[in-house]
Amino acid sequence: MRLHHVQVACPPGGEEAARRFYADALGMSEVDKPADLVARGGCWFRAYDDAGAVAAELHVGVEDPFAPARKAHPAFVVDDLAEVSARLQGLGFEVDERERDSFPGHVRLHTRDGHGNRVEVLQRR
Repeated sequence: MRLHHVQVACPPGGEEAARRFYADALGMSEVDKPADLVARGGCWFRAYDDAGAVAAELHVGVEDPFAPARKAHPAFVVDDLAEVSARLQGLGFEVDERERDSFPGHVRLHTRDGHGNRVEVLQRR
């Protein structure tokens, strides 16, 4: 078994804020949704490994009424946590490093996407 994707929610019309966070801040690539799903709104993102294989996939779906995920969250492993942290902060996203050294074998930070959904970013030690 392997994980295919994770979905987070956004309010109606929230796609641009999702793009700003997942593409611009985290560096994921937006991919086209299947034609049958486009009318639902939202957007999809992927990250690729060095060989070009999909390493992570995240779907942003429209939810109305919307409530951000405060505890549940995706967690992404990156090669350079400092670089991602700087990019997040440069785009105005808050970075919380209070639990930086609390996950064995990793350093990490927590942030919130443009809609307030919790997101964890880790780097292997």
